Amino acid sequence: MICYNITIYFYTLILSTLTILNAIDLNNVEFSYSENADKNILKIKSWQVKQGQQLFMHGPSGSGKSTLLNLICGLTLPNKGDIHLFEQSLNNMSNRQRDKFRASHIGYIFQKFNLIDYLSAVENIKLADYLSPKSTPENFLVQIHKILTSLNLSIKDWNRPVNQLSVGQQQRVGIARALINKPKLIIADEPTSSIDQASRDSFISLLSSMCQQHNSTLLFVSHDMNLRKHFDSSIALTDINTVENLI
Repeated sequence: MICYNITIYFYTLILSTLTILNAIDLNNVEFSYSENADKNILKIKSWQVKQGQQLFMHGPSGSGKSTLLNLICGLTLPNKGDIHLFEQSLNNMSNRQRDKFRASHIGYIFQKFNLIDYLSAVENIKLADYLSPKSTPENFLVQIHKILTSLNLSIKDWNRPVNQLSVGQQQRVGIARALINKPKLIIADEPTSSIDQASRDSFISLLSSMCQQHNSTLLFVSHDMNLRKHFDSSIALTDINTVENLI
Protein backbone atom coordinates (compact mmCIF):
# COMPACT_ATOMS: atom_id res chain seq x y z
CA MET A 1 0.00 0.00 0.00
CA ILE A 2 2.87 2.34 0.85
CA CYS A 3 4.56 1.62 -2.49
CA TYR A 4 1.26 2.28 -4.28
CA ASN A 5 0.85 5.65 -2.55
CA ILE A 6 4.43 6.62 -3.36
CA THR A 7 3.85 5.70 -7.01
CA ILE A 8 0.69 7.83 -7.14
CA TYR A 9 2.53 10.72 -5.49
CA PHE A 10 5.37 10.74 -8.01
CA TYR A 11 2.96 10.25 -10.91
CA THR A 12 0.98 13.29 -9.77
CA LEU A 13 4.19 15.25 -9.30
CA ILE A 14 5.33 14.45 -12.84
CA LEU A 15 1.96 15.45 -14.30
CA SER A 16 2.07 18.77 -12.46
CA THR A 17 5.46 19.58 -13.96
CA LEU A 18 4.14 18.77 -17.43
CA THR A 19 1.13 21.07 -17.10
CA ILE A 20 1.20 23.73 -19.82
CA LEU A 21 0.59 27.11 -18.26
CA ASN A 22 -1.33 29.97 -19.83
CA ALA A 23 0.58 32.69 -21.64
CA ILE A 24 -2.59 34.82 -21.82
CA ASP A 25 -5.54 34.53 -19.46
CA LEU A 26 -8.54 36.89 -19.59
CA ASN A 27 -11.49 36.61 -17.23
CA ASN A 28 -14.67 38.74 -17.24
CA VAL A 29 -12.91 41.52 -19.15
CA GLU A 30 -14.92 44.54 -20.24
CA PHE A 31 -13.62 47.67 -21.91
CA SER A 32 -15.22 50.89 -23.10
CA TYR A 33 -13.79 54.29 -23.92
CA SER A 34 -14.47 57.01 -21.36
CA GLU A 35 -16.59 59.06 -23.73
CA ASN A 36 -18.85 56.04 -24.29
CA ALA A 37 -18.72 54.45 -20.86
CA ASP A 38 -22.08 52.76 -21.35
CA LYS A 39 -21.02 51.10 -24.62
CA ASN A 40 -18.52 48.26 -24.37
CA ILE A 41 -15.99 47.68 -27.15
CA LEU A 42 -14.96 44.35 -25.66
CA LYS A 43 -16.70 41.94 -23.33
CA ILE A 44 -14.81 38.67 -22.90
CA LYS A 45 -15.94 36.21 -20.25
CA SER A 46 -13.00 33.81 -20.50
CA TRP A 47 -10.12 33.30 -22.94
CA GLN A 48 -6.76 31.59 -22.62
CA VAL A 49 -3.73 31.03 -24.85
CA LYS A 50 -1.32 28.31 -23.78
CA GLN A 51 2.42 28.83 -23.55
CA GLY A 52 4.11 27.83 -26.79
CA GLN A 53 0.86 28.03 -28.78
CA GLN A 54 0.80 29.72 -32.19
CA LEU A 55 -2.65 31.21 -32.61
CA PHE A 56 -4.20 33.04 -35.55
CA MET A 57 -6.87 35.57 -34.53
CA HIS A 58 -9.04 37.10 -37.21
CA GLY A 59 -11.72 39.72 -37.41
CA PRO A 60 -12.74 42.59 -39.72
CA SER A 61 -11.41 46.10 -39.31
CA GLY A 62 -13.16 47.86 -36.44
CA SER A 63 -13.98 44.66 -34.55
CA GLY A 64 -11.77 45.53 -31.55
CA LYS A 65 -8.56 43.67 -32.43
CA SER A 66 -6.27 46.62 -31.74
CA THR A 67 -8.08 47.38 -28.50
CA LEU A 68 -7.59 43.79 -27.36
CA LEU A 69 -3.87 43.91 -28.19
CA ASN A 70 -3.51 47.15 -26.20
CA LEU A 71 -5.09 45.39 -23.22
CA ILE A 72 -2.85 42.34 -23.56
CA CYS A 73 0.23 44.58 -23.74
CA GLY A 74 -0.86 46.54 -20.69
CA LEU A 75 -1.06 49.80 -22.62
CA THR A 76 -4.69 50.04 -21.53
CA LEU A 77 -6.43 48.54 -18.52
CA PRO A 78 -9.93 47.02 -18.65
CA ASN A 79 -12.86 48.72 -16.97
CA LYS A 80 -13.70 45.37 -15.41
CA GLY A 81 -12.08 41.95 -15.16
CA ASP A 82 -8.59 40.51 -14.90
CA ILE A 83 -5.76 40.04 -17.38
CA HIS A 84 -2.89 37.70 -16.55
CA LEU A 85 0.20 37.10 -18.65
CA PHE A 86 2.29 34.12 -17.58
CA GLU A 87 0.36 34.03 -14.29
CA GLN A 88 1.13 37.66 -13.47
CA SER A 89 -1.70 40.15 -13.12
CA LEU A 90 -1.42 43.27 -15.26
CA ASN A 91 -4.20 44.86 -13.20
CA ASN A 92 -2.08 44.81 -10.05
CA MET A 93 0.97 46.45 -11.64
CA SER A 94 1.77 50.14 -11.68
CA ASN A 95 2.28 51.88 -15.03
CA ARG A 96 6.04 51.61 -14.58
CA GLN A 97 5.83 47.93 -13.69
CA ARG A 98 3.70 47.23 -16.76
CA ASP A 99 6.21 49.07 -18.96
CA LYS A 100 9.05 46.93 -17.59
CA PHE A 101 7.01 43.75 -17.89
CA ARG A 102 6.09 44.54 -21.51
CA ALA A 103 9.70 45.29 -22.46
CA SER A 104 10.89 42.06 -20.82
CA HIS A 105 8.17 39.63 -21.88
CA ILE A 106 6.54 40.86 -25.11
CA GLY A 107 7.96 41.24 -28.60
CA TYR A 108 5.77 43.23 -31.00
CA ILE A 109 5.84 43.08 -34.81
CA PHE A 110 4.02 46.07 -36.24
CA GLN A 111 2.09 46.39 -39.48
CA LYS A 112 4.54 49.00 -40.79
CA PHE A 113 7.50 47.51 -38.87
CA ASN A 114 8.07 50.87 -37.04
CA LEU A 115 11.77 50.87 -37.84
CA ILE A 116 13.79 54.10 -37.66
CA ASP A 117 14.71 54.77 -41.28
CA TYR A 118 18.12 56.35 -40.83
CA LEU A 119 19.39 53.69 -38.38
CA SER A 120 20.93 50.44 -39.54
CA ALA A 121 19.45 47.00 -38.98
CA VAL A 122 21.81 46.41 -36.05
CA GLU A 123 21.04 49.81 -34.50
CA ASN A 124 17.27 49.24 -34.78
CA ILE A 125 17.63 45.91 -32.98
CA LYS A 126 19.79 47.50 -30.28
CA LEU A 127 16.86 49.80 -29.43
CA ALA A 128 14.96 46.79 -28.08
CA ASP A 129 17.75 46.24 -25.56
CA TYR A 130 17.83 49.93 -24.68
CA LEU A 131 14.13 49.84 -23.75
CA SER A 132 14.40 46.61 -21.78
CA PRO A 133 15.07 46.64 -18.01
CA LYS A 134 17.24 43.54 -18.42
CA SER A 135 20.98 44.09 -18.24
CA THR A 136 22.73 43.99 -21.60
CA PRO A 137 24.54 40.67 -22.07
CA GLU A 138 28.24 40.89 -22.84
CA ASN A 139 27.78 39.06 -26.14
CA PHE A 140 24.74 41.09 -27.21
CA LEU A 141 26.23 42.13 -30.55
CA VAL A 142 27.12 38.50 -31.22
CA GLN A 143 23.48 37.58 -30.50
CA ILE A 144 22.30 40.21 -32.98
CA HIS A 145 24.65 38.86 -35.65
CA LYS A 146 23.51 35.32 -34.92
CA ILE A 147 19.79 36.08 -35.24
CA LEU A 148 20.31 38.14 -38.43
CA THR A 149 22.25 35.23 -39.89
CA SER A 150 19.49 32.79 -38.97
CA LEU A 151 17.02 35.13 -40.67
CA ASN A 152 19.13 35.03 -43.86
CA LEU A 153 19.87 38.74 -43.89
CA SER A 154 23.14 39.22 -45.73
CA ILE A 155 26.02 40.57 -43.66
CA LYS A 156 26.51 43.41 -46.15
CA ASP A 157 23.05 44.72 -45.18
CA TRP A 158 23.50 44.70 -41.41
CA ASN A 159 24.90 48.23 -41.19
CA ARG A 160 22.93 49.85 -44.00
CA PRO A 161 20.13 52.29 -43.13
CA VAL A 162 16.91 50.29 -43.17
CA ASN A 163 15.32 52.68 -45.68
CA GLN A 164 17.77 51.19 -48.19
CA LEU A 165 16.52 47.66 -47.53
CA SER A 166 13.69 45.87 -49.31
CA VAL A 167 10.35 45.27 -47.60
CA GLY A 168 11.29 41.62 -47.08
CA GLN A 169 14.61 42.61 -45.49
CA GLN A 170 12.84 45.12 -43.23
CA GLN A 171 10.48 42.35 -42.15
CA ARG A 172 13.46 40.28 -41.04
CA VAL A 173 14.81 43.20 -39.04
CA GLY A 174 11.37 43.56 -37.42
CA ILE A 175 11.36 39.88 -36.45
CA ALA A 176 14.91 40.13 -35.08
CA ARG A 177 14.03 43.16 -32.98
CA ALA A 178 10.96 41.38 -31.58
CA LEU A 179 12.93 38.24 -30.69
CA ILE A 180 16.30 39.59 -29.55
CA ASN A 181 15.34 39.88 -25.86
CA LYS A 182 13.95 36.33 -25.90
CA PRO A 183 10.37 37.39 -25.02
CA LYS A 184 7.85 34.81 -23.91
CA LEU A 185 5.12 36.31 -26.12
CA ILE A 186 5.27 37.56 -29.71
CA ILE A 187 2.38 39.66 -31.01
CA ALA A 188 2.16 40.21 -34.76
CA ASP A 189 -0.38 42.90 -35.68
CA GLU A 190 -1.35 42.74 -39.37
CA PRO A 191 2.33 42.42 -40.41
CA THR A 192 1.60 41.06 -43.91
CA SER A 193 -1.02 43.54 -45.11
CA SER A 194 1.32 45.39 -47.47
CA ILE A 195 3.21 42.51 -49.13
CA ASP A 196 2.50 40.05 -51.93
CA GLN A 197 1.37 36.45 -51.35
CA ALA A 198 4.75 34.78 -51.94
CA SER A 199 6.49 37.14 -49.51
CA ARG A 200 3.62 36.78 -47.07
CA ASP A 201 3.81 32.97 -46.96
CA SER A 202 7.59 33.07 -46.58
CA PHE A 203 7.33 35.61 -43.77
CA ILE A 204 4.82 33.55 -41.77
CA SER A 205 6.86 30.37 -42.20
CA LEU A 206 9.99 32.15 -41.03
CA LEU A 207 8.24 33.78 -38.06
CA SER A 208 6.71 30.46 -36.97
CA SER A 209 10.07 28.72 -37.17
CA MET A 210 11.82 31.44 -35.16
CA CYS A 211 9.14 31.36 -32.45
CA GLN A 212 9.62 27.60 -32.15
CA GLN A 213 13.37 28.02 -31.84
CA HIS A 214 12.97 30.63 -29.10
CA ASN A 215 10.06 28.80 -27.40
CA SER A 216 7.88 31.92 -27.75
CA THR A 217 4.08 32.02 -27.80
CA LEU A 218 2.75 33.64 -30.99
CA LEU A 219 -0.47 35.63 -31.34
CA PHE A 220 -0.87 36.57 -35.00
CA VAL A 221 -3.71 39.00 -35.70
CA SER A 222 -5.15 39.75 -39.14
CA HIS A 223 -8.36 40.36 -41.07
CA ASP A 224 -7.07 38.15 -43.92
CA MET A 225 -8.68 34.72 -43.59
CA ASN A 226 -6.32 33.26 -46.21
CA LEU A 227 -3.62 33.23 -43.56
CA ARG A 228 -5.45 30.81 -41.28
CA LYS A 229 -4.05 27.80 -43.17
CA HIS A 230 -0.58 28.54 -41.79
CA PHE A 231 -1.63 27.97 -38.18
CA ASP A 232 -2.65 24.90 -36.20
CA SER A 233 -5.26 26.86 -34.25
CA SER A 234 -7.34 29.92 -35.01
CA ILE A 235 -10.10 31.94 -33.43
CA ALA A 236 -12.41 34.74 -34.49
CA LEU A 237 -12.54 37.69 -32.13
CA THR A 238 -16.32 37.46 -32.34
CA ASP A 239 -16.09 33.96 -30.81
CA ILE A 240 -14.88 35.42 -27.52
CA ASN A 241 -16.19 38.99 -27.67
CA THR A 242 -19.88 39.00 -26.80
CA VAL A 243 -20.43 42.65 -27.77
CA GLU A 244 -22.84 42.74 -30.69
CA ASN A 245 -23.18 45.22 -33.57
CA LEU A 246 -19.75 46.71 -32.90
CA ILE A 247 -18.94 47.41 -36.56
